[in-house]
Amino acid sequence: MNIFKSHFWYNKSQRNGIFILVLLIIIVQTFIFVDVFTDDEIINTNNPELVAFQNQIDSLKAIEIENRKPKVYPFNPNYITDYKGEQLGMSLEEIDRLLAFRKTNKFINSKEEFQNITKVSDSLLNKISPYFKFPDWVVKQNQSSNSSRNSIESFTENSYKKKEVKISTTDINKATAEDFQSISGIGSAFSNRIIKYRSKLQGFSFDDQLYEVWGLDKEIADKVLSVFKIDEKPIIKKVNINTIEFKQLLKNPYVDYELCKKIFNYRDEVAELQNISELKHIEGFPVELYDRIVLYLEAK
Repeated sequence: MNIFKSHFWYNKSQRNGIFILVLLIIIVQTFIFVDVFTDDEIINTNNPELVAFQNQIDSLKAIEIENRKPKVYPFNPNYITDYKGEQLGMSLEEIDRLLAFRKTNKFINSKEEFQNITKVSDSLLNKISPYFKFPDWVVKQNQSSNSSRNSIESFTENSYKKKEVKISTTDINKATAEDFQSISGIGSAFSNRIIKYRSKLQGFSFDDQLYEVWGLDKEIADKVLSVFKIDEKPIIKKVNINTIEFKQLLKNPYVDYELCKKIFNYRDEVAELQNISELKHIEGFPVELYDRIVLYLEAK
C-alpha cells in the first residue's frame, strides 16, 4: 500500500507543476486545432451553391411568415366584431363608431358609407374594402344607383357642353333656332321658345326682354346676350290709342285685361289722349313697363 502511495501521492509543488503542464498541453492542442481548421475548412460565403441555398432558406422563411398571418376572407362589414376589427387594423374608436351605428338597426351598404361611419383612413379602406361582401340585392341597388348617377352626369355634361356650331348671325332678331342652340344650355325647346316670344314682341327692342322668355334662367340668358345683340331695332307699326279697339289693345304683350279696362276708362274720361305719356296718369298704371307698352301705341 505504501508502494502505491509513493507513486501516486504528490506534494503541493509537484501537483502545481503537473497542473501547469496539463494546461500548457491543452493550450498547444487548441492552437493546433484552430490553425488546422482555419487552413483547411474555411467557408467561402461567395460560393454560388451556398448563396442559392441561403436564398432558398430565405424564401421558405418568407412563405412561413406569410402563412402565419391571419387570412382575410370575404365578409359583410356590418358584422365586424371587436376581434375582427382589430385583425383588420381598425382602431378602437373606429370599431366603436361602427358598433354604435349598428345599434340603430341601420346597415352599411357601400364602402363609401363604411368610411363615412367609421372614419377609417383611405389606405386602410383600400386594403380591406376588396373583401367586403354585401347581399346581392344591395350590390344590384348600388349598380343601379351608379348607372343612374353616371347617366345624369353625362346628361348634364352634354347639356351644358358648348356646342361647336357655326352661327349665321349675331343679331338676336335674325338668329335662327340653330344659332341659339350654339349656346351652352340652350336646346331645341328654349331656342324655339325664344323665337316664338320674339315673334310675339315683333322683335326684341331691349336686350333685357330676353329675360321675359318663360323658364329661361338669367344665367343662360346672359350667355345668349354675350353672343347675340340687337344690331337693328325692329320696325313696329304703332296703333293710335284713341281709335284702338279693346281686343286689339289686349294683343299688346304688356297689357292684360285689367290694364286694358283702365286705359279705356281713362280714354272715356278725357275723350282723347293728346300725348301717349298721359298713360302714366292712369291710377295703377305699371310705370316700369311704360317704355315697352308704348312700343305699340301712339296718340294722334
